[in-house]
Amino acid sequence: MRTVFLLFDSLNRHMLEPYGGTAVATPNFTRLAARTATFDKHYVGSMPCMPARRDILTGRLGFLHRSWGPVEPFDVCFTETLMKQKGTYSHLATDHFHYWEDGGATYHNRYDSYDLIRGQEGDAWVPAANPDWAALRGVVHEKQYSEKPRSYQRKNLVNRERIRVEEDFPTHKTVQAGLDFIERNKGGDNWFLQIECFDPHEPFQAPERFRDPEKTAWNGPARDWPPYDRTGGETEVESEELRANYRATLAHCDDLLGRVLDAFDADNLWDDTALVVTTDHGFLLGEHNFWAKNRMNLYEELAHLPLFLHDPRNPRPGTRVDALTQTPDLCATFLDLFDTDPTPEVQGISLVSVLDGAPGHDAVLFGFFGGSANVTDGRFTYFRYPSDLRTQEIYQYTLMPTHIFAFFADAELEAAELVPPMPFTRNMPLLKVPVHKDAVMHAAYGPGCMMEDTTVLFDLETDPGQLTPLEDPAAEARMLSLLAGLMAQLDAPAEAFRRLRITLPEAAE
Repeated sequence: MRTVFLLFDSLNRHMLEPYGGTAVATPNFTRLAARTATFDKHYVGSMPCMPARRDILTGRLGFLHRSWGPVEPFDVCFTETLMKQKGTYSHLATDHFHYWEDGGATYHNRYDSYDLIRGQEGDAWVPAANPDWAALRGVVHEKQYSEKPRSYQRKNLVNRERIRVEEDFPTHKTVQAGLDFIERNKGGDNWFLQIECFDPHEPFQAPERFRDPEKTAWNGPARDWPPYDRTGGETEVESEELRANYRATLAHCDDLLGRVLDAFDADNLWDDTALVVTTDHGFLLGEHNFWAKNRMNLYEELAHLPLFLHDPRNPRPGTRVDALTQTPDLCATFLDLFDTDPTPEVQGISLVSVLDGAPGHDAVLFGFFGGSANVTDGRFTYFRYPSDLRTQEIYQYTLMPTHIFAFFADAELEAAELVPPMPFTRNMPLLKVPVHKDAVMHAAYGPGCMMEDTTVLFDLETDPGQLTPLEDPAAEARMLSLLAGLMAQLDAPAEAFRRLRITLPEAAE
């Protein structure tokens, strides 16, 4: 068996033509759907970027115990299980620069080899101690301009100097690196290739041929990086320019997907190579009066994901799958594709078995650390918040105390204590670290950043846009019961139940 896993970042399901999207042409996603099984009820697990990737690698949700952080010493990653049981070679080709920051530095080392493509967003790539600020000031809009040392905006500004023509774009180089791996290894067997594209993540910078069809009335410098905020601080023209740049970046991703499909067609890899295509989460472009993610409820635009699967042993071209699935299931799926037994820590289900008729989940739990805990059964979505996000009792459990680009704050570690192992930590004790307002994560992707904090229930059948919260005590009680049961299955710490005002199920006590 060989497997190609193509992972995009911030890819909006509802904008893809196979899922009814009409805002931008995505002919290669349509072409992909014709050759694969398309999953209609696939959901996110842990949010945002690196927590989602930890879910994929380990096959279990992490957000109830940990925010954005590295792979932990007790984590068992599917790439290592494949190597130990089957001798499977794994390779990662990516421009997702968070892999070489403090909060992601243990991920890429779980593969046998890797191509790390430089230049995306805030990647510390171009050395520029004394930039020509007078020349750079007109390159981007003032809202995404910064001279602040080590800021993402400053790094991105100087990175753009090296991204001029289409071949310079990091995602173009990433896909090419993946295609080079396929070309070198197509005569062999027993390998896993992950082609991971940072796009269409912001900033929405795309080659000109994809921008040309998306011209707006905007005539200023580059405006392709939305705020993580409510809408309303931008003009109508500015807002449309931001959306147009997302569409252009999405069109670029579609084109690069086409290159992967061309490789499958040219060498008839469909006969002996599995293909999985998905994303980590979506991105709001004004829906629900928000930009971006991690500030609001995990609405369908963020949580409901595209997923396409081709298993050469059981091809299902053009079929639709209605089973409820989510991100951690990818780990179990990759193991199943190589006929490999999962370790006891894996809690996802194999999508290969779902193709064979096995049921999906009755309900799935999703969220990000310190925010609401959310559950859907495919019909209802329920967002359950603490009484007060700012004063809730909450701890991180870790042996790798780093945030996205910094160590834990002094105030966090000064109050840390060593506690006994959890069921999934393989007898390793843990640091129990209280969340502190000084932590990097607190106001960036933790409880301090939330702009919505009210428990709500939505009926996706009658209100697919999640515009009107539902008042239905019986339905809420049922969803709360599902939430409590899933939290217990995932070994949620006792305070996770207390902070959400949930009674621990008797079976878990």
